[in-house]
This record gives sequence, C-alpha cells and structure tokens, in this order.
Amino acid sequence: MAKVAAELQYSDEHEWVSRGDGNVVSIGISAVATDALGDIVYVDLPEVGSAVTAGETCGEVESTKSVSDLYAPVTGEVTEINPTVIENPALINSDPYGAGWLFKVAADSEGPLLSAEEYAAKNGGEL
Repeated sequence: MAKVAAELQYSDEHEWVSRGDGNVVSIGISAVATDALGDIVYVDLPEVGSAVTAGETCGEVESTKSVSDLYAPVTGEVTEINPTVIENPALINSDPYGAGWLFKVAADSEGPLLSAEEYAAKNGGEL
C-alpha cells in the first residue's frame, strides 16, 4: 500500500497540499498516484507568475505507462517551481512528499480538499 502523509491535504485528482508561511502552499502528487503511474520520465509545470485555478489543468506528468494531467488544488499565482524534478523526474517517484514537490502557489482560495484519513480511505493508501 502507498504511503499517505498525515500532515497533508489531498485533492480527488491525487495532488497534495502543504501549507507554508502565510498563504503560500507547496503542491505535489501523492505516492498513490506515483505507484499507479509507474516510472515518471517527464513533468510539465506551470510557469512562475502564471495563474492557476482550483480543479483546472495546469501541467502534465508523463510516465512509462501514460500521460496524466496535473490539476491545481488551489487558485492563485505560481511563485516557484522545483527545477530539480524537471531535470530528474524520478524524484517524484522516490520522494513524492519531500524532494519531489512540484510547485508553490500564493493561494487565494482552495478547491475541495480531503484530509489524509479521507484520502487514504478513498484510495487505498496507508497513513
């Protein structure tokens, strides 16, 4: 069973949200998603300064199995992207809740998010 980080919130589309200082949140994809995708070989992230809207597509993740859309779990402006995952997308598989984070957003609002317990129960993850 894939690990679900208890301190995070999750979208139905398998993105996680970690709250930082103020309204800036970090976003990545869950271990449940990385397990389903297989080896990630490419990631397309939104540009710094671009606006993202909760529930809408903002990039994509390509694996050896498929290409999947990346959805924004919050609405706001992208403040930072993780250049390391662009250079080495396998980090998303090996450390999805740490070094494999994708981007940060100064959030104005958030879409519907699940607690770690709700996400794990719905998707077969393990806390």
